[in-house]
Amino acid sequence: MTTRYRVEYALKTHRRDQLIEWIKGLLAVPFVLHSQPTAAYEARTDILTKMAATAHRRYAEIMHDVEELIDDHIAQQKRGKQERSKLKLLVPSVGTFFTPLPLEKAFEFQDERRRISSRRFVAPSFNDIRLILNSAQLMSLTHGQPLELVTFDGDVTLYDDGESLTDANPVISRVLRLLADGTYVGIVTAAGYTDASRYYDRLHGLLDALANAITEGDVKNPKLIILGGESNYLFEFDFHEEHFLRYIPRKTWMLDEMRKWQEDDIQSLLDVAEGALRECINNMQLSAEVLRKDRAVGIIPVTGPGKQKFTREQLEETVLVTQQTIELSTPGKRIPFCAFNGGNDVFVDIGDKAWGVMSCQRYLGGIEGNKTLHVGDQFLSAGANDFKARLACTTAWIANPAETVALLDELYTHIQTND
Repeated sequence: MTTRYRVEYALKTHRRDQLIEWIKGLLAVPFVLHSQPTAAYEARTDILTKMAATAHRRYAEIMHDVEELIDDHIAQQKRGKQERSKLKLLVPSVGTFFTPLPLEKAFEFQDERRRISSRRFVAPSFNDIRLILNSAQLMSLTHGQPLELVTFDGDVTLYDDGESLTDANPVISRVLRLLADGTYVGIVTAAGYTDASRYYDRLHGLLDALANAITEGDVKNPKLIILGGESNYLFEFDFHEEHFLRYIPRKTWMLDEMRKWQEDDIQSLLDVAEGALRECINNMQLSAEVLRKDRAVGIIPVTGPGKQKFTREQLEETVLVTQQTIELSTPGKRIPFCAFNGGNDVFVDIGDKAWGVMSCQRYLGGIEGNKTLHVGDQFLSAGANDFKARLACTTAWIANPAETVALLDELYTHIQTND
């Protein structure tokens, strides 16, 4: 038992969100006590009605209690003593909260849509809680203050993995609505290009639609920026440019801390990362090749008819080995980096999404974290490049582009409700 437990923990703990798992455990108790799995065999619908009402009440009470724990954590944050919060004691990995989270109200909202309280065989799930947290964040952001900046990941958030943002994508009309309302929009992506045409290839549906909206007068003075390579290459929408994007020199938008990063240390870190990646190729006999850029290095499948689809386990092993190797190196202690699983590749970028989002905030006039929302699909603690965005602003965790569309529709609903 002990050996098996240790093995399972070692293999899987990096793939969990501890706060969500903790809330899931709290909700499991009323589910076990009040669910009526045998009621299906009885001709009494009142049993199911009573069960749903009782479960709803207990779930709501628990979410209210967690909400109060988060309020206490925020109060301790403001005093600079968040390690003393009760929530930090219960969930040691919990980080910074930029806003309160009305979890009870968000549960009510999601329970109407997902019928969590009415389920007799399936307990409140990871996805249930993830979506409740998303709703709570949207409710908080739209209550009493304007949402100034929304940033998005690219792959799996705006479009399917490895695809591009075509003109038929339903997310485009939602992004245009944000821009028309005066909200700044940023796309903070791992794709690192110095050529505007490469970003146009990936995002042409949105860029063309925005240009048309400007021509027709539907959107005025939009502010759309793209920060590539996590935090390395900045482009701004420009109606007069060939590909509607204008390159912004790094020296004009870098944060003061980023200016301290020495080029020798950057290249040394990439050398260490490349060595670790090559070691993984050899040890796991991967059919992969190394791709080195000026601010990133990674492995991709060997091109050709026999192109290999890496397994999830191979990708995660490569991320974890590379991450640990860099962390133990001298340049890894000086330069922030992000090692992440890209779906069928692994890359190490200089900087990370936290630096990327903070750079966007500064470039757009010093927007605060409690007025910024980052939407992404990768928030697990290893191999997930959206995870660090939690250090810079509020976040919403989606699972696919369809959820992004639903999230933006929900955001608009809450904005209208509070107007």
